Amino acid sequence: MDLKAMKTAGTLLSAAAILCFTSCGGGQQQQAQAPAPQIATMTIGYSTSDLESAYPVTIKGRTDIDIRPQVTGFITKVHVDEGQQVKKGQLLFTIDQVQYQAQVDAAEAATRVAESAVGTAKLTEANKRKLFDKNIISEYEWQMADNNLKSAQAQLASAQAQLTSAKKNLAYTQVTSPSDGVIGSIPNREGSLASPSSAQPLTTVSDNSEVYAYFSLNEKDILDLTKGGSVSLNSSVGNMPEVSLRLANGEIYPNKGKVATVSGVIGSTTGSASVRALFDNKNGMLRSGSTGQVLIPIHSDSALIIPQKATFELQDRRFVYVVSDSNTVKSVPITVSPVSDGQTFIVTSGLKPGDRIAIESVGNKLKDGMAIVPTDPNAQAQAPQQ
Repeated sequence: MDLKAMKTAGTLLSAAAILCFTSCGGGQQQQAQAPAPQIATMTIGYSTSDLESAYPVTIKGRTDIDIRPQVTGFITKVHVDEGQQVKKGQLLFTIDQVQYQAQVDAAEAATRVAESAVGTAKLTEANKRKLFDKNIISEYEWQMADNNLKSAQAQLASAQAQLTSAKKNLAYTQVTSPSDGVIGSIPNREGSLASPSSAQPLTTVSDNSEVYAYFSLNEKDILDLTKGGSVSLNSSVGNMPEVSLRLANGEIYPNKGKVATVSGVIGSTTGSASVRALFDNKNGMLRSGSTGQVLIPIHSDSALIIPQKATFELQDRRFVYVVSDSNTVKSVPITVSPVSDGQTFIVTSGLKPGDRIAIESVGNKLKDGMAIVPTDPNAQAQAPQQ
């Protein structure tokens, strides 16, 4: 009976061993024959691209005129306020007129005295001439009378010049706007001393009917504008498309602008040139001193565009996985345009039309030499939900 039990136990152990061997071998075989992962791919081809380059700008009025007094005196009246819209010739400040009015009065009195002296000298000269013509007096006496007349006329001219100067100084006590525009800050109020030698102007009048947006282009950007020297810089600037302006709050200014000029000098310290774009501002929305970004459209009819998610970075270099004809992947370094829309890249080197690349699981699942099953991402997106 014990022998029979031992035979039965041996039989059970043998069956268990066979079952274990079969199970383990089958698992290894199943692992070795695991199917390649399905990875979405795309074939690279030329397409059109419309992007925008953004450059920080400083906005200035078409004219920013510092208002400075022409005479020295205390401000007796400020006729405008900061931010006020003014017209050309509008009164801005009045400077104490008392001393300048007195100078005008004195010059007018001196002019009247000189006019009387000229009148007397004319009568004397005319009388002496008649006597000289009749040989009653000598030529010397007539010549003396004529010289006195000329001297009186010279004094009259001097008095009239002083009167003109005095009137001009009196007029300068009323400071007017040289152009239409908007008043800037007014640091000096009634009672402050105004002087032509003061470093600080009375205010600034900014003509904001049109504004200039100033930004910088580096040397490479400027060379690109000339297309390798095939066109002149002025011609390229003239043919540039209209640009947009993104305001400090993120809104896009409703009026398009036009790049007007590019500085002829590249700064030795910055390596860039100043560029000026002109924007219409009839509604007065933009003010001198504002900031924002100018957006320059970039159009290309032969761009190689790939999704950003199809790339990964390694040691400051960007890579994609290219799918071979045998459906294995290999990492390939590429360079992309610095201008993007946040979702795609424009490839400038490393890929060519007809290349297939993986566009998912990049950076966490794919490895060089791995076999995959390429799938169509559009077909996946259109597949019905189970």
